[in-house]
Amino acid sequence: MKSSFPISLLAWLCLTACGFAKAPNFLFILADDQSWNGTSVRMMPQEAASGSRVFKTPNLEKLAAQGMTFAQAYSAHCKCECSRAAMQMGRTTTSLNAPDKNARNWSAPVTDSLANTLKRANGSYRAAHYGKWQWFHTPQSMGYDASDGITMNEDGDSPNPEDPKQSFGITRRAKAFMEEQVKGGHPFYLQLSYYAVHQTPQALAATLKKYEGLQGGGGRGDRAVMAAMTEDLDTCIGEVLKKLDELGIAENTVVIYTSDNGGRTGFLNGGKGDLGEGGLREPLIVRGPGIKGGTHCATPVISYDIMPTVLDYAVPGFPMPKGTEGGSWKALLSSGGREPVRRPIDRFVWHQTVEVEHPQSAIRRGDYKLLYFWDTKEGLLFDLAHDMCETRDAAKQQPQIAAQLEAELKAHVRAGLGEPAYAALERGEFAQGGRPMGKGKGKGKGKGK
Repeated sequence: MKSSFPISLLAWLCLTACGFAKAPNFLFILADDQSWNGTSVRMMPQEAASGSRVFKTPNLEKLAAQGMTFAQAYSAHCKCECSRAAMQMGRTTTSLNAPDKNARNWSAPVTDSLANTLKRANGSYRAAHYGKWQWFHTPQSMGYDASDGITMNEDGDSPNPEDPKQSFGITRRAKAFMEEQVKGGHPFYLQLSYYAVHQTPQALAATLKKYEGLQGGGGRGDRAVMAAMTEDLDTCIGEVLKKLDELGIAENTVVIYTSDNGGRTGFLNGGKGDLGEGGLREPLIVRGPGIKGGTHCATPVISYDIMPTVLDYAVPGFPMPKGTEGGSWKALLSSGGREPVRRPIDRFVWHQTVEVEHPQSAIRRGDYKLLYFWDTKEGLLFDLAHDMCETRDAAKQQPQIAAQLEAELKAHVRAGLGEPAYAALERGEFAQGGRPMGKGKGKGKGKGK
């Protein structure tokens, strides 16, 4: 019996090592400000308005044919900084106490970030982040072994005509990192936070030439450059995916493509900066082991689910940091969209009170979404299953649901931001860029289609 212990221990270590050796890689591609219909991939197959006929993204079309496309994918916030913080930390911006870009007193330590947690779960992982960062915490402190450091929007405005929006440079660094990890025998988590398609638009001259004559500025206006910039981004995505094939790791790599927030769609209500569906819904495509190609999913998901999804694929059963609010998509993805996503609290909450005409919060539970304005004390209730464009307020028809969601929303904001901040909201005291802001007089702009 005594001699069997070392043998059993050795066997366990060997099995563990084999499991780690087969650990999947993760490629997370994050576009900047890309709207729900900002690609040529329809997020809803039967809805023409859920994809673009102008922007050409053939590599994303190929990715969608190989994976799952989501009709109801949400960003964690309607602005980039807060959304990116939530993705790194696996929780809502209110629970993180990061409700705006000036937030400094986060309620969770950076040691609980996605990359740090992944490396605690399996120390063989290496992590890299290239592109836009936008926060005061360094990528290194949040677990990234390689990065471009702390970068902001303006860093994406490239002076090099051969590298518009830094997209091609980011792509080159990504390919070199993947090659290095494969040679070293390390599984990896790689996040590419492209500056495209954020303003100011830039594109290769050759790509822009394809869109000459596009309505707006005689082919040289923003619309043409936006279309060309989108195609350049898609070209870079194609290069990264091709590198996975060349390295022989495509079959063991989970690829996630999405945006940091939504934008104007000409279809959904609102856009970037507010909590209408336009500002929150975003494109989402996921490809990976066990995911059937060409599938579509109508289950609502949110970007702070990415952290538990990565951990569930990498080290199933590894405990998530206390306070994590997201849930894993693994069962949903492997079941063709049939299995539910299980979260500690199955609701989505958003909060936006700066750089917006009317300070607002929103909550979605099931098919119902309540959009609440703090200045007017008005709550609008929408049944998204029958009114995805948020054109009909159902609060009077469903007063109990509206009241329940409003109470739940306020309790969540209160718990996350603390009593003083919550009391200020209730008193109508808001900050706009750090300055006092007076009360508004009604609903925000952009209602309806």
